[in-house]
Amino acid sequence: MWTAESRARYERNSNRYPSYVTEEEWGLVEPHLPAQRRVDRREVLNAMLYVQTTGCQWRMLPKDFPPKSTVHDYFVEWMCAGILDRIYHALYVEIREGVGGEASPTCAIIDAQSVKAAEKGGRELIPLAMMQARKSKASSVMRRSIRLV
Repeated sequence: MWTAESRARYERNSNRYPSYVTEEEWGLVEPHLPAQRRVDRREVLNAMLYVQTTGCQWRMLPKDFPPKSTVHDYFVEWMCAGILDRIYHALYVEIREGVGGEASPTCAIIDAQSVKAAEKGGRELIPLAMMQARKSKASSVMRRSIRLV
C-alpha cells in the first residue's frame, strides 16, 4: 500500500532516469553478476532496465549509457548464462521471506475462468503469420529437381 513513507522510499527524483538502480538495489543484484571486466556493470544494468521500462529499441538507447552493442552483448550473455533468471529468483525469494512467507509458494488458487482460458489455448490459436514457416522435405526435393532441369 502506498503511504507517505513508502512513496518517499520508491521516489526516484535523484537519478538521471527513473529506471536507475539505487544503492540498496545494487547491493542486492551485484553479488549475482559475473566479475567486472572493461565496462561498469551497474551502467550496463541501468541501460538494460531503461530499455525494459521504456520499451525503446536498442539503437535508441541514450548516449549517456554504454554503447548499445555492448549493452546488448551483455544482455544476451547474461540471458544465455541464466544470470538474469538467477537474479530474479533471488530477489523473489528475498521478498517472500521479507514479508514472512515461505521461499516458494505452498499453494495456488485457480479460478474457473483461468481454467476455461487455458483449455482454449494452444498452437491452433496462434496466428499463422506469427509462426515460423516449416520446410517440408518434399518441397526442398522439388526445388532441387527443378533447378537440375
